[in-house]
Amino acid sequence: MDFVSTGLSAEELIDLYTEIVRPRMIEEKMLVLLRQGRISKWFSGIGQEAIAVGVTKALDADEYIMPLHRNLGVFTARQVPFAQLFKQWQGSQNGFSKGRERSFHFGTNEYHICGMISHLGPQLALADGVALAHKLSKEDKVCVAFSGDGGTSEGDFHEALNVAAVWGLPVIFIIENNGYGLSTPVNEQYACEQLADRAAGYGMKGLTIDGNNILEVYNTIKDARTYCITEQKPVLIECMTFRMRGHEEASGVKYVPKELFDIWGKKDPVSNFEAYLLRENVLTPKAIEQIRESIRHEIESGIAEGFAEPVIVPDTQYELNDIYKPGDEAPVAAGGQRTEMKMIQAISDALRIAMERYPKLVLMGQDIAEYGGAFKVTEGFTDAFGKDRVRNTPICESAIVGAALGLSLKGYKSMMEMQFADFVTVGFNQIVNNLAKIYYRWGQNADVVVRMPTGGGVGAGPFHSQSNEAWFVHTPGLKVVYPSNPEDAKGLLLASLADPNPVMFFEHKALYRSISGSVPDGYYTVEIGKAKKVQEGSDMSIITYGAGVHWALDYAAKHTDLSLEILDLRSLLPLDYDAIRETVAHTGKVLILHEDTLTGGIGGELSAWITENCFQLLDAPVLRCASLDTPVPFSVELEQNFLAKSRLGETIEKLMAY
Repeated sequence: MDFVSTGLSAEELIDLYTEIVRPRMIEEKMLVLLRQGRISKWFSGIGQEAIAVGVTKALDADEYIMPLHRNLGVFTARQVPFAQLFKQWQGSQNGFSKGRERSFHFGTNEYHICGMISHLGPQLALADGVALAHKLSKEDKVCVAFSGDGGTSEGDFHEALNVAAVWGLPVIFIIENNGYGLSTPVNEQYACEQLADRAAGYGMKGLTIDGNNILEVYNTIKDARTYCITEQKPVLIECMTFRMRGHEEASGVKYVPKELFDIWGKKDPVSNFEAYLLRENVLTPKAIEQIRESIRHEIESGIAEGFAEPVIVPDTQYELNDIYKPGDEAPVAAGGQRTEMKMIQAISDALRIAMERYPKLVLMGQDIAEYGGAFKVTEGFTDAFGKDRVRNTPICESAIVGAALGLSLKGYKSMMEMQFADFVTVGFNQIVNNLAKIYYRWGQNADVVVRMPTGGGVGAGPFHSQSNEAWFVHTPGLKVVYPSNPEDAKGLLLASLADPNPVMFFEHKALYRSISGSVPDGYYTVEIGKAKKVQEGSDMSIITYGAGVHWALDYAAKHTDLSLEILDLRSLLPLDYDAIRETVAHTGKVLILHEDTLTGGIGGELSAWITENCFQLLDAPVLRCASLDTPVPFSVELEQNFLAKSRLGETIEKLMAY
């Protein structure tokens, strides 16, 4: 192993040695504790320390890193106190995630480390968002994201690298090629000679280096950092290494040929670097022992502090209250002049006002720049706000949701437009596992609004007409908003953009240009989580939202013999249970109407809540009126039969018969 220390002082070399020894010694201690049954699980990075340490030491302390399971050296080289790391691993209340996350699934903004999720690939897109924030703020900074060889097979890897290349983002993508994805060898994962060869296909620079040589890693990252900042381009660096232990300790290493351990054992990054420093008289055996003794003391005292932590006493209300970051903007009432607008104009007006109000708000989506989006919501926005803030994206929903979350790490707001709500499936993982959970996991909020043009009735067929709001209502950490009219659409969208939490904002396509109304000029907000009584009535209550509000109003207008109360939920998560209870108490009969299919729709949840909490107020069973349990058909006649509207009358008659 050839070490090149040109330009590095003895002090810097000793510092690198200290930092590569620290994770090795911690791991050796953790393995002892694991065998003793004092800790529950461990992902070992023994043999790979040079990559995490070399990368981290080559960066500025305020440059974000997205590490993975085997990157303990990132945390230790950023001087994260070992005692707090140990508390995190033990599930202590005083760990970084308050006992809610395991091992390395956490982040810390204090040390500019972003916590991973088990799905691996999505981390890379977050780095795109952080790097975009650097670019927009004109900061000479980079972001670094780690991937294993196995993770390079995921679609998120391709999407993140493509976005970084197309947008010219200062990102360093690190591949730790250790030969195996759990037990699957690399010859069963990819067919190219080296993973770095893929870089050319994205139009970026790619390098393959010795990942066990800490000086080669350190110098390569230093040069890559300068390149990324100067050229405003990404780099892909493949670090060749080997995993000396199992994927995690329980999996073992029986699937690995024994001779590989002999070969790679001779390439050990710690012992080889130590021997080099001894040969160069940078270190002496006495100095090495002093360094190791200091680390031993740090480890033992941290373990003692961690084991002394009290067992968590669960507080249910505290857990429920810690799902969302509290907002710091008070509701703003509407006032002044009003203008007649179609619903799509109200949404566009809200976005324009928000762009003026929040200089760090970035809009992203397919064709939203000069073209103005599929529905022309952002038409003219590039002239007003520029292409830096109104960004066309490649067709890669997952990467753009991830980039939006990455922007949040740097204090930016973002709005991502799904061209159709149906396409959200391609970004589903990022939404339900990254956006939704990140604040609960380690206190980092996702200041992201995902706009969702949704619904049928426009003859668009199975892939452009789905109502999929129930998927997200089931996900703690998200907010789900669904307006039915222009005034609410503007106020709720402005409230969503002000909210520091992730909001799924549903907009019914059939209402875009068919519904008009008087809309207050200027800035105002409609509180998320508050329903609105659209019409008073005494015979029965129709609880609904979106297009269902207009179906109910149309029916009521044609059947004046019935006194129908109509409650527009407006927000589906959180729900306004007070308003729901009030309308149940007022009429005693409840029909829940929604365009979504019947099975698994939000109507089932509402019916269950009313039955459990308002049973004594009911004069009849709660009935649901929903669309058929089929995909949305294309034919006009079939689609009309599919929609809940076609069965509204018979359901009302059935309920009134009780």
